[in-house]
Amino acid sequence: MNENRNFVIAILLSGLVLFGWTLLGEKLFPPSKAPATVAAPAGSAGTSGAPAQAAVAKPRDVNVALAETGRVLIETPKVKGSINLKGARLDDLILPLHTVSLDKNSGPVRILSPAGTEHSQFAGFGWTGSGPNLPNADTIWATSSGKLTPQSPITLSWDNGQGQLFQIKLSIDENFMFSAEQTVTNKGAGPVAIRPYGYINRGYATVGKTSSLAGPSHDVDSWTIHVGPIATFDNATNYEVNYPDLDEAGPTGSRFKSTGGWLGFGDTYWLTALAPTQTAHIDAGFRKDGGSYQADYALDSVIVAPGQSNKAKTHFFAGAKEVPVLDGYMDTLGIQQFGNAIDWGWFKMFAKPIFYLLDALFKFSGNFGVAIILLTLIVKTVMFPIAQRQFSSMAAMRIVQPKVKEIQERYKDDRQKMQQSMMELYQKEKINPMAGCLPIFIQIPVFYALYKALLLTIEMRHQPFVLWIKDLSAPDPLTPVNLFGLLDFTPPSFIALGVLPILLGITMYVQFKLNPPPADPVQQQVFSIMPWIMMFLMAPFAAGLQLYWVVNNVLTIAQQKLLYSRHPAMKEPIKK
Repeated sequence: MNENRNFVIAILLSGLVLFGWTLLGEKLFPPSKAPATVAAPAGSAGTSGAPAQAAVAKPRDVNVALAETGRVLIETPKVKGSINLKGARLDDLILPLHTVSLDKNSGPVRILSPAGTEHSQFAGFGWTGSGPNLPNADTIWATSSGKLTPQSPITLSWDNGQGQLFQIKLSIDENFMFSAEQTVTNKGAGPVAIRPYGYINRGYATVGKTSSLAGPSHDVDSWTIHVGPIATFDNATNYEVNYPDLDEAGPTGSRFKSTGGWLGFGDTYWLTALAPTQTAHIDAGFRKDGGSYQADYALDSVIVAPGQSNKAKTHFFAGAKEVPVLDGYMDTLGIQQFGNAIDWGWFKMFAKPIFYLLDALFKFSGNFGVAIILLTLIVKTVMFPIAQRQFSSMAAMRIVQPKVKEIQERYKDDRQKMQQSMMELYQKEKINPMAGCLPIFIQIPVFYALYKALLLTIEMRHQPFVLWIKDLSAPDPLTPVNLFGLLDFTPPSFIALGVLPILLGITMYVQFKLNPPPADPVQQQVFSIMPWIMMFLMAPFAAGLQLYWVVNNVLTIAQQKLLYSRHPAMKEPIKK
């Protein structure tokens, strides 16, 4: 009975973690507070380079928009696109290694798109100030080269005709990080006051009275994963700003002052983010501006004397949220908490090591499904000594159960005396009544960590296993509800029982049947229907998570048979 109860507790606690821990954790353990919100400064960042986009009924064709202006090509192993010489915008970028879907005709994911196109998103850099003529969205820049590659940076230049030369030197690494060095050289007769800034502008398409998420995907913000505005200010990552918040705040938006940090927009798998020099004082934030959302920052205003120059450097990330790449930028570029662009949640301390182990197993085996099976074997092997002690303790508890009942009857009117007598009995018999709970609390973080890794990491996206399972990050697609695809309809997710969820229910049922039936008829009924309830509950989850649970159940069944053979007392009826 104890082992059945412990197993049910494990399931319920796992469900609590998956569906309620994040909400509860935010109440009990609030994240570090970001700096206090401050009002946007006059002439805030973005007003010169990123004019408001009016919401349009019909978006422009991307190819037409790209052909309208002069461009500099971008080409690296992981990204391809171009830079718009009008306004010096980065507004054309695709990820050739990532397709939108598994369809053989699917095109690559587009991360940046020109203004006015569907789900437009673009970034740029500029200056605000008073006095000199400053570059703006209509400025045509000259370029030092026709192509930007990791081996060949380019420099965009514009002379305002008043003695000031503006330059933006752009470079890119082998992954997804651009570097922009903004330089103002004052050749005029008097000093000029300028303020460098950078921005990311993200459009949205209006659907009825709600706005759909902009960018290369339609990901939805939820309690399990933050999608939308994301930033780190003064080493505290802020997931609290959402699109509806910006809808309400309007042009004022949410402004923050910080030393260093970064900000941008995140989807489940993609990220665009600006990271100024990490020692610089910045005024940064998010706002809704006309028909778009904007993330921007402004550095402190500087005076450039005649014959002098001023430089400001910023990093701009646009690409896939690959875990080692994001973590690497924290070391190589010193960008504060950049790995937190992936919302690992409260169990980050478990989730990231689990991910790295799983990724290493994938590189070893070449198949993510095999990697998940190997991970399950490792977890079970590590936990076997604990499970063995648990069984020993439960067997001893089963033997002394008649004495426990006797104490409960004898002292039923004196709970303090009852507890004291039971503790004396446990000490005499050398039993730890809590030993059976330890494996439960170890399994929960592992299960949740795998859940987050499958849900969040680009490394799991579109990874096949065998046969019909082409994407372990998506639910099992093969279901008897439509006769395994013979009927031409897609059933609702809550009844679309795939093969893996069905195996999950069967293996869980076998587990329960291996255990001695509980004496309580109500518990018997609960145990008899629990596997089939879990079968439906797990159907919408990622196939990789379902695979983990099925393999875990099979290994648990084998482990139970072994441990029952070593502890035959567990199978014997409780003596009265």
